[in-house]
Amino acid sequence: MQPGPRGRWTVLVVLCVSLLLVAVDATVLHVAVPAVTKDLRPDGIELLWIVDAYPLVCASLLILFGTLGDRVGRRRVLLLGYACFGLASALAAYAASPAMLIVARGLLGVGGAMIMPATLSILRQVFPDRRERALAVGIWSAVAAVGAAIGPLVGGVLLEHFWWGSVFLINIPLMAVCLPAGRWLLPESSGDGAGPWDVTGALMAAAGLFALILALKRAGGGDAFTAGTVLAAGIGVGLLSLFVRRQLRRGSPLVDLAAFTRPAFGTSVGCIVLTVLALVGLALVAAQYLQLVLGLSPLQTGLRLLPLSLAAIAAGLAGSRLLHRIGPRAMVATGFVITALAVLTLLFLDQHDRPVVMTIGFVLLGFGLETTLFGAYEAMLSDCPAREAGGAAAIGETAYQFGAGIGIALLGSVMNATYAPEVSGASRLSGVAEADAEAASHSLGEAYAVASRIGGESGRALRDAASEAFVHGMHLTLVASAAMLLLGALAALRLPASLDVPPCHDGKAPRDRAWAPAQAGERDRSPLSLGGRRP
Repeated sequence: MQPGPRGRWTVLVVLCVSLLLVAVDATVLHVAVPAVTKDLRPDGIELLWIVDAYPLVCASLLILFGTLGDRVGRRRVLLLGYACFGLASALAAYAASPAMLIVARGLLGVGGAMIMPATLSILRQVFPDRRERALAVGIWSAVAAVGAAIGPLVGGVLLEHFWWGSVFLINIPLMAVCLPAGRWLLPESSGDGAGPWDVTGALMAAAGLFALILALKRAGGGDAFTAGTVLAAGIGVGLLSLFVRRQLRRGSPLVDLAAFTRPAFGTSVGCIVLTVLALVGLALVAAQYLQLVLGLSPLQTGLRLLPLSLAAIAAGLAGSRLLHRIGPRAMVATGFVITALAVLTLLFLDQHDRPVVMTIGFVLLGFGLETTLFGAYEAMLSDCPAREAGGAAAIGETAYQFGAGIGIALLGSVMNATYAPEVSGASRLSGVAEADAEAASHSLGEAYAVASRIGGESGRALRDAASEAFVHGMHLTLVASAAMLLLGALAALRLPASLDVPPCHDGKAPRDRAWAPAQAGERDRSPLSLGGRRP
């Protein structure tokens, strides 16, 4: 039996609180990097791993833990994720060396990979009625978007009053509440358990995703054609190719690759990739623009991003009604168009602070982004059988992380291709030494450091030139993002036109209607119910 109406929404609250922590943790460290650098004194490689260990490990393990939850129980995996996340947060908060912090960030990634797909797959199980589930998915996706957006704000507030470890320490009391609450309130469920769990395939997918996303991150950092990047990309592509071949040969695969041929599922996953691809690199640029070009503090930067979060919340709450009114196809396509309009609005930003333009752009951005992701996630989740919810959720979250990696690499390359030559040319015209000009061309932060060291008229000229080059590169990045978003609007036309189209699996008659209870054989062991197997 399923939890009653009140129990379902209580379950959603527990899931959203845990998801919020994971989403915040993905971005909260960004504003703490200077304090961490000052205290632990990591070298360049160690600092890179401190920042990247969490998303790399989390993204690579999503499929492993998502499919494991389908076999051994989604609540069980979720509770293990809570415990792992809490312990890793304590280790990170009191890390005494860069190596210890890197290990802690990796363990946070393990916990996050357990939590993220489990929350969405349990949501799929608890809300069998598609209309109720649409509202629940809207709230879930709004929480995810808001968590990532307010991470810098939370970090800025904490760093104003406490040491850098506080950005991790806040996780512990909340996880201490979520663990017993989840144990008591969340229903246990799993798939039908057909066939053995493919351990080799799960490890192959994890290693392949880790290598490929690492290569994308290195490419985004300016090391696109180095031996390490090429080797990581080769290993990643090779392992994932072997994983695909293995899944196609198995009678009980970890991931039903045939699902990608269905318009609703395959198109939804593609829309998630395109949305995040266009926006993650843009978010990185926006943070640098606010802090370096406009000179805002981390707290002020977080406050400037607050309209984006509020608009995302509004879109999530309104998403269910909008979905019922216009259907998945129009909703996702409209979200893409609104987001592209927001990105083009931000082209009016320059070296001077324009808060009105920025607020309008961020409001449109938050509303459009949340509308797109809401429609895409809802269509993807409703198209999969309930017994495969963990694997489907893991694919959606992996698509999000994969899109983030591609976005940073692609849009970072666009930015660097514009910024570096302009700064180098301006530096030479200003009489800056060759070594200083080379250093200034690496990033805006380095250019400001060189300008401060040089001082005088040359330093001021270099600073102005670097700022102007960065804004120019940001504008080209915005145009590239808008183009990808419009491409996503066209791709969304393959989605179902309305909610009345039942999902179809393997080209046969629908066997898991999204608005019907979970099918026979789906195990549900809820502490809020009498338990047992459905007849």
